[in-house]
Amino acid sequence: METILDWIRWAVSRMDEHDVFLGHGTQNYLDEAAWLVLGGLRLPPDLDRSWWDARLAASEKGELVELIRRRCLDHTPTAYLLQRAWFMGQPFYVDERVLIPRSPFGDLIRGDFHRVLDKQEPPREILDIGTGSGCIAIALAEHFPDSHVVASDIDFGALSVAAHNIDAYQLNDRVELVQSDIFDQLLDAEGQPLRFDLIVSNPPYVDPDEAEDLPDEYHHEPAAALFADDRGLALVERLLDQAAERLNPGGWVFVEMGNGRHWFDQRWPNHRGLWVDLSPAPSSIVGFPREQLADWRGEAG
Repeated sequence: METILDWIRWAVSRMDEHDVFLGHGTQNYLDEAAWLVLGGLRLPPDLDRSWWDARLAASEKGELVELIRRRCLDHTPTAYLLQRAWFMGQPFYVDERVLIPRSPFGDLIRGDFHRVLDKQEPPREILDIGTGSGCIAIALAEHFPDSHVVASDIDFGALSVAAHNIDAYQLNDRVELVQSDIFDQLLDAEGQPLRFDLIVSNPPYVDPDEAEDLPDEYHHEPAAALFADDRGLALVERLLDQAAERLNPGGWVFVEMGNGRHWFDQRWPNHRGLWVDLSPAPSSIVGFPREQLADWRGEAG
């Protein structure tokens, strides 16, 4: 094996042999192998195919053997091996302190929030709860250039990763990091609750009973960012119960819950939320205007 293409082909074969799971950015082994090999060689992902016949040095081959071994035998996700993931077409630093970006919030942001926000008065104060790598907060700051974004997380390690990305995108003056358990530490200088025009959150929402059924790749991600009690609904319920007092009039909250939509709809079949459909797959993001949050479960009628 001498060329870049040789190594990509070999990586594809090894991934297929070891039943590597794809769910962190690619949908087939060829794309996954190209991402791993090109990234391992510190080459751009859109490298022109004319370069794929370039021959590798012995030291480069050694590095690729180790990366492919860890991907196939340890089932470590490629994003962690390369410490880089992509969200809305932009690169972000990641490591095992944060989830690998893959949120449908990217589609929601591209779709201008399904036209439910007031285009004449875009949100000025935005909160991203459970920011992880900070990719959603950064995307929001870029999409709403006049906004101030608070990016919160309970985990200090995650905030360190987010700080790295915020600095890389030169958004330190507009994206503020706060360590907080949901809303608990989000207070102003006088100790009063901070209020926002838009709140988004990708909280832990996976039922812990599903842990054994998850592919090995997911077990490299921080469990505290994946799993929540009460079939994954505990933090979602707490967030929605408290969101009304943290929103300005006309404000919205959007919460992602993945496959937890089934349990959410089953638990509260009359809830007043809007499932935001942005793709052929069932929506996993629910939105509530502030005015609906007093009875978000729909129990009053």
